[in-house]
Amino acid sequence: MNPSSSRQPLPKAKKALGQHFLVDSHYIARIVAAIRPEAGDRMVEIGPGPGALTRPLLQTLPHLDVVEVDREMVARLQAEFPAERLGVHSVDALMFDFASLGPALRVVGNLPYNISSPLLFHLAASAASIIDMTFMLQKEVVDRMAAAPDTPDYGRLSVMLQSRFKVTKLFTVPPGAFQPPPKVDSAIVRLAPLALEAVPYRDAKVFAEVVARAFGQRRKTLRNTLKGLVDDALFAELGIDPRRRGETLSVAEFAALANRLEAAG
Repeated sequence: MNPSSSRQPLPKAKKALGQHFLVDSHYIARIVAAIRPEAGDRMVEIGPGPGALTRPLLQTLPHLDVVEVDREMVARLQAEFPAERLGVHSVDALMFDFASLGPALRVVGNLPYNISSPLLFHLAASAASIIDMTFMLQKEVVDRMAAAPDTPDYGRLSVMLQSRFKVTKLFTVPPGAFQPPPKVDSAIVRLAPLALEAVPYRDAKVFAEVVARAFGQRRKTLRNTLKGLVDDALFAELGIDPRRRGETLSVAEFAALANRLEAAG
């Protein structure tokens, strides 16, 4: 089947699901070029909606899996594409086990802005099964993902993702590329998992706790936010001034704190 042979009219976007459908052919082509699909790829698309990216991806891929929570969209996709070409998983992406699709997975999609951060954390848990991820997100979220230490956008999301992925902001997509247009700019970002030996922390739970506490009260110093967890002697051992705030620490410094705590039991 030609992927565009039975295309249906654009549906009405659902506000409750934060739907904004990508319709600009120029940006669709740019995103697909950034993804660089190859025939042998095992790929899953999150939130395909009416199929703006799905169709051009299927021009290269013999099979594509998609995760879509909107039942109307699920029915449209199943009506347009045969099951051997498109595997449709009618489920909330936050509940989906991406590792179940097998190893060497490539993940793409226009992520719902209202669940983008928890969804990124959920995907990070499957990083060992992923080759790369290319997403469209609210530009503000992408800026936070790629932010450097001691900048206004740097925070928990920056540290947690950069500790596990190489994060690369690619380009911005304006509101006019969507129907209906969102009130904010969007951006394309690529995340490539770090090799296991390059992951800076030894215990993911300890690392996550240190980062969460350090950013829990941004105006407070590390001595206060990590009180009861890290004492001045440990700060001195690692060469970290306890008067600093969490937003000034690099990923490597957070990992050093977590690794020292893990070693101490």
